[in-house]
Amino acid sequence: MTRQHRTPRLLAAGAAAAVAFALAACQPEPVPSGSTEPDGATAEPTSTVESTPTPTPTETDAFVLPSSCEEIYSADMRATLEADNPPLNGPGVTMYSSENAVVLELIDSGAPTLRCTWGTPSDYGLATNITLIDDAQGEEIAAELSAAGFSSEDVAVGSIHRIEQRGITLDDEPYTLGETHVIGDGAIVTTRWINFAPEGYSEDIIATLWGADSADSAG
Repeated sequence: MTRQHRTPRLLAAGAAAAVAFALAACQPEPVPSGSTEPDGATAEPTSTVESTPTPTPTETDAFVLPSSCEEIYSADMRATLEADNPPLNGPGVTMYSSENAVVLELIDSGAPTLRCTWGTPSDYGLATNITLIDDAQGEEIAAELSAAGFSSEDVAVGSIHRIEQRGITLDDEPYTLGETHVIGDGAIVTTRWINFAPEGYSEDIIATLWGADSADSAG
C-alpha cells in the first residue's frame, strides 16, 4: 500500500520537541579508542610471585551490543517496518532518539551506541539508540525520566518509560510525538517518534535482544 505523507510545519508546543523529523544513518556512536581500562590505568608492578590474572568485569559482560540494526528486530517486526515506513537508516535523517538532557549526555559521552532510524526526513518516522550502561547509570536515568513526567512500567529486563504529546501544526494538521525508553540489564534502548509508533516496537526489541517477554514482571 502506498502512503502519501504531508509535511506540515509543526508548532513548537511546550518543549522545543514538536518538530522537524530528521535522523542520521545507522552507525555506532564514537567509542573511545584504546583500552577499556579507565584513563590513567597502569600495568601491575613486576612481582616475583606468579599469579593468574583475574578478568575485570565490565557492563558488556551482561549485554553485547548488536553489530547492526538488522539484529535488533524480529523477522515479523522488520517486515512491518519495511512495509510501513522505509527505509532503514535513510540518509539525511538527523532526529535524536530523545530530547532528555540526561539521556543525550549519556549517548554523547562516548558510550558504545548503535543508532537506527526508520523513514525519510519528514514528519513521519522514528529514531532508536541502543547504548551500553551500568546499573548506576540505569538508576540515574530511571529517576530522571520519572521526574520528567514519563510513565514507568516494570518488565523482565528492567523498566519501560513512556511519554506522549499531541498538538496541531500551523497548517491545522494534528500530530503526535513521543518517547519510549527501555532500561534493561546492561543497556538502554531510547526511541523518539513522530506520527509513527508501531505497536509493540520496544517490546519486540526487548524480546529480540534480551530473549525476554516484556509482559513478565521484573519481580
